[in-house]
Amino acid sequence: MAEKQYRAPRGTQDTLAAEQPYWDLIRQTASRLCARFGYARIDTPVFEEASLFTRGVGGVTDIVQKEMYVFQDRGGQELALRPEGTAPICRAYLEHGMHNQPQPVRLFYIAPNFRYDRPQAGRYRQHHQFGAEAIGEADASVDGEIIELLWRLYEELGLVDLTLNLNSIGDQNCRPAYLEVLRAYYADELDRVCDDCRARYDRNPLRLLDCKQERCQPVIAGAPAMTDQLCAACARHFDDLRSYLDAVGIGYTINPRLVRGLDYYTRTVFEVQPKEEGGQSSIGGGGRYDGLMELLGGPPTPGIGFGTGIERIVINMKRQEVPAPVAESVRVYIAVQTAEARVRAFQLASELRRGGIPAQAGAVGRSLKSQMRHADGLGAEYVAIIGERELREDSVTLKRLATGEQEMVTVADVAGRFTASSR
Repeated sequence: MAEKQYRAPRGTQDTLAAEQPYWDLIRQTASRLCARFGYARIDTPVFEEASLFTRGVGGVTDIVQKEMYVFQDRGGQELALRPEGTAPICRAYLEHGMHNQPQPVRLFYIAPNFRYDRPQAGRYRQHHQFGAEAIGEADASVDGEIIELLWRLYEELGLVDLTLNLNSIGDQNCRPAYLEVLRAYYADELDRVCDDCRARYDRNPLRLLDCKQERCQPVIAGAPAMTDQLCAACARHFDDLRSYLDAVGIGYTINPRLVRGLDYYTRTVFEVQPKEEGGQSSIGGGGRYDGLMELLGGPPTPGIGFGTGIERIVINMKRQEVPAPVAESVRVYIAVQTAEARVRAFQLASELRRGGIPAQAGAVGRSLKSQMRHADGLGAEYVAIIGERELREDSVTLKRLATGEQEMVTVADVAGRFTASSR
């Protein structure tokens, strides 16, 4: 009977070496931008108490009802793998007394999230997000700052043809009246919508606008707009946000049907979508969550944030043929012709690496021809050959692979032929 061949679990993927330059570029760009904007990194546990998400995200959301990985530990505590990044950061804000710091507290994270979702391109059961949160300030200027941070990330990564969709979903003062208007509209449309939407009609009517089923799109298109129902304070906040975005040259499309998929959002919501795909394929988005802290047992504390999927960014970089940095390859490959040369080769490789020069020593037992092929496959610039003569003379034969030129160089002088920054 054949041995079982293990594969990555469905909905997960290995990020191989060839993909890492994209990921490194995204992480480095995100970290650099956050430092520029004054956001500090935070890392939260991969799992939390499950109730953190049922209370914070919302018990009738798809994430909680269908997508969370929930389990009991050996002590009987119900835990969940992190499905999204905002609730854990708010928990950390409360737990560590961050309200005593200058407000708003600006934080960012780069971390995996887990959702039992139907796998498709750019949507994985383990996916990775870069996210940022600004907690402790209600002014619309912070909304503008958060959106600008996300937008500048895409700009610096070289992505183009992106659309920023923007909406306000009001607050506890004006949303209840809008929900009654929305229910009245949907009352005559329930036979045209999907089963999920019929359930949302009573439990969570705002989520009717977030349905992705094709049959529901004509009904959504005719729904009343929340922006027509905003109270004076929410309308002023939305106007202020647009003035900030206008001032820094960030274009946007007002999408009155945009609500996002989490219950904690208030006022500002936004998504960024690529030109090539529809509404199910946003690469990033977020919104304001001024009531979330209270749901988690804290005092009223405003906040706003975003999350952007790293896998989706990579897909769009490749689609738009944005080049990733070329990974630094081995510059010097040290080939050995005798068993006695192996220690000298190992020592020389170590010295070169400590000097900032990528180097690798060949394995004893391979022919010189095989080692030369190996060096070429690694993208090495030079091969330093050590045989009997080189051992006697404490030297190497240094060969440039591109031209075939070679010369004898003392071991003491090899490192001086290279610098870490030049080729």
